[in-house]
Amino acid sequence: MSERLQGIEAFVAAVEAGSFALAATRLGRTRSAVGKSIARLEQRLAVRLFQRTTRSQSLTDDGQAYYERCRRALDELDAADAAVEAGRHAPTGTLRMSMPALFGRVCVAPLLMELASEHQDLRLDLQFSDRRVDLVEERVDLALRSGPLDDSSTLAARLLGHQWMGLYAAPSYLARHGRPANWQAVVEAAPHHRFASYGRDEQRPPTWLYHDCTTGELREFSVPTRVRCDSLEVVAASALAGLGIARIPRWLAADAVAAGTLVKLFDESKPFGYALHAVWPRARALPRRTRVVIDTLAARLPALLPGPAPKTAVPGADR
Repeated sequence: MSERLQGIEAFVAAVEAGSFALAATRLGRTRSAVGKSIARLEQRLAVRLFQRTTRSQSLTDDGQAYYERCRRALDELDAADAAVEAGRHAPTGTLRMSMPALFGRVCVAPLLMELASEHQDLRLDLQFSDRRVDLVEERVDLALRSGPLDDSSTLAARLLGHQWMGLYAAPSYLARHGRPANWQAVVEAAPHHRFASYGRDEQRPPTWLYHDCTTGELREFSVPTRVRCDSLEVVAASALAGLGIARIPRWLAADAVAAGTLVKLFDESKPFGYALHAVWPRARALPRRTRVVIDTLAARLPALLPGPAPKTAVPGADR
């Protein structure tokens, strides 16, 4: 029975990872061990599950049908484990979690370290990346996402707060270029200013979302950037160096504003914030470790996110 289950686990991992090598990495086995498990499974079933070439592998019709049933069976086993664990008082086991790189390191990691110190049997496998992971395919238990959520029947979500945004620049920059009084002034004087902006898509210019100070409508500002990068930390550093105006979260700018090294340009009549959600695969029973982490973040993150009341937020584009 143990070998049978190992073969099924290896087979499902190989399908979802796309290769025996990646499946071996996820399972903590060698590629050879995964290949032998699947070969024995095919021998026992007397069918070929994969069509293999030197460059690729794909499921046969029998393999596709078998995978769908095995996936459902493994989901049931996971749900059974979760149901048993949910009855325990203390969280145990490994939680695989993905979160935005800088926000995760600065705001989330300290809370998780405290939680791990309180619960000795809780293990954390943390990924700090701005890449939007596929939770189901990559077997991630929990993710934090900033911005609007895609419609999904396979995921559940809980609002944790908002990353309220502001426009900031160094005093030295404002002394040279002047200080815009509102968004209209920013847009009209854009050719005379310089900007530092977060951006990942090289084919599309960065855009900043804001509310029109007259109508309250959500608008986009195409940013003529001097500095563009996929690190909020570097964007903030560029503003600190006097290289231009940056639109960054208030939590990131707070210390520099208090120290006088960054200046908030103006208070927006209708502030803009990116909604921050915890997202996880839907399950019949949520593991205790996942629930404890979500509850902890929901209780403690809002205090780390300075800004107006969440009811004024309008969800924005994904970061």
